[in-house]
Amino acid sequence: MNLAVKWQEVLNNPFFKDAPYKVELNKFGQILMSPASNRHGILQNRTARAIENAKQSGVIIIECSILTSDGVKVADVAWASDEFYTEFGDETPYPKAPEICVEIKSPANSKAEMDEKIRLYLEKGALEVWIVDETANINFYTHTGKIEKSKQVKDLDF
Repeated sequence: MNLAVKWQEVLNNPFFKDAPYKVELNKFGQILMSPASNRHGILQNRTARAIENAKQSGVIIIECSILTSDGVKVADVAWASDEFYTEFGDETPYPKAPEICVEIKSPANSKAEMDEKIRLYLEKGALEVWIVDETANINFYTHTGKIEKSKQVKDLDF
């Protein structure tokens, strides 16, 4: 099954147009939906603004779809360099992860689920994956594991 084609079908399906859920696909093409809270949206915006204020170039992407080995995953926030954006533009889903992928952890998300997303984004080329919890604490991860602070975003004012 071509998951990129299946993802386009989901995007074009009017049923999902106004769904108050984050929609993803697993590796079997099955649709996964997760409800999002207002707190989730606030943290998404806060994270995007903090990255944008610290980086003078690149593109912030909200709800960034990425084709992974476990289907199409959607990072809540991503930052892509100008080089990444020049190469991939508006391609949907991206065949490679942008340099920074951020997940806003909801109460329903398990540690195993977050660990899997970290692995999947790093496997697809992300340089860092950030997990933001509901109290606005950020944990940063690279291919070497958890790190104390971001190496990609200096002077992060969050």
